[in-house]
Amino acid sequence: MQQILKTIKKISQVTLLLFLVIFVESSNNIKETKVLNDNYNKSIDLATMAMKLKEDIANDLYSAKDTFTGDLTSYLPTCPLCSGKLACLPKYNVLDGTETYNDISYGNVKIVASSKNLPCGSIVRLNQSKLSSDPVLAIVLDRGVLGNDLDLLTSNETYAYQVGRSTVTYDVLRNGWK
Repeated sequence: MQQILKTIKKISQVTLLLFLVIFVESSNNIKETKVLNDNYNKSIDLATMAMKLKEDIANDLYSAKDTFTGDLTSYLPTCPLCSGKLACLPKYNVLDGTETYNDISYGNVKIVASSKNLPCGSIVRLNQSKLSSDPVLAIVLDRGVLGNDLDLLTSNETYAYQVGRSTVTYDVLRNGWK
């Protein structure tokens, strides 16, 4: 009888111990899962929102990435120091009267010279009433000016005189070739 009581006592202790281990283990998993899920979900939501916002800004072709102020002038491809070939690769020859470039993202845009402040292939938006009542898009394909100035390529002297020299604020829509 003693032996049976000892066996029952041991079985009860083992059962109780097993029950406690299972209970503690299951309660820890529930707490950990809730904490991990709460933090994980919040992190994903914030990260997703931030990535979506960056993607929207990057995909908006017409949002200004930067804004500069400089002088706007114009030049002819036959000017005394001009070769008729643009400085940026692939060095287009514009002696034939070309003054626009067909960009894959922005369509038909004017050509401007800039300093090395703007990389070749940069797209700028000029709000200049002398040029047009609408904003004018231009691509940097030439060099030869200083600072933030821009020099607009024109095919005839009349239009070059019309552009003249004026201070202009312009937006950079694309910074170099992408």
